[in-house]
Amino acid sequence: MNEMKDLLILLISSSLVSNVVLSQFLGLCPFLGVSKKTNTAAGMGAAVIFVITLASAVAGLMYKFILVPLGIEYLQTICFILVIAALVQFVEMFLRKVIPSLYESLGVYLPLITTNCAVLGVALVNVQKEYGIIKGIVNGFATSVGFTIAIIILAGIREKLEYNDIPEPFKGMPTVLLTAGLMAIAFCGFSGLL
Repeated sequence: MNEMKDLLILLISSSLVSNVVLSQFLGLCPFLGVSKKTNTAAGMGAAVIFVITLASAVAGLMYKFILVPLGIEYLQTICFILVIAALVQFVEMFLRKVIPSLYESLGVYLPLITTNCAVLGVALVNVQKEYGIIKGIVNGFATSVGFTIAIIILAGIREKLEYNDIPEPFKGMPTVLLTAGLMAIAFCGFSGLL
C-alpha cells in the first residue's frame, strides 16, 4: 500500500509539480515548434509518451543488468542516446506506415525527439535518483504526460490567439514565449500539492 502511495505521488509530482517543460525547461524545441495546432500537439505528445516511457524501461534495464554488473556506468549517456535513437526510428517507421498524415504534420520534429533533452533527461534522472525499474517507468510516463498536457494547452491557446488582434511587434514567437511564461507561473501553483 505504501509503495502504491509513493508511485501516485511520483506520478503527480513528475507530471504537474516538476513539469519537464514548464519547470525544468527541457524539451522546449518541440514544445514551441509543434504547438501550433492541437491535433499535431496531441500526436507529438503521444509519440513522446511512447518514447519516454519505453526509453525509461529499456534504459533502466540496461543500466541495472548490463552497465552496473560490467562496471561501465560511465557509458550510461552514450547507451541511453543509442536506445532513444532506436526507439524514435521505430516510432517514425510506425507512423509513416500506419498514420501518414500525422507523420507528415510532425515533419522534422519527429526525428528531433532523438535530440529532445527531456527524453535523455528522464533516463538520467532515473539513474541519478536511483529509481528502480518500476519507479523509473512511472517517472518516465508521468514526465511525458506532463509534456503532453503542457504542449496541448499551449496549442489550444495558440489556436485561440490566431483570431485576436495582437499588436505587430508581439505577433508570432513573442506571444508564444509570453504565453509559455505565464503557463510556467501557473504550473508553479501545483507545487503546493505535495
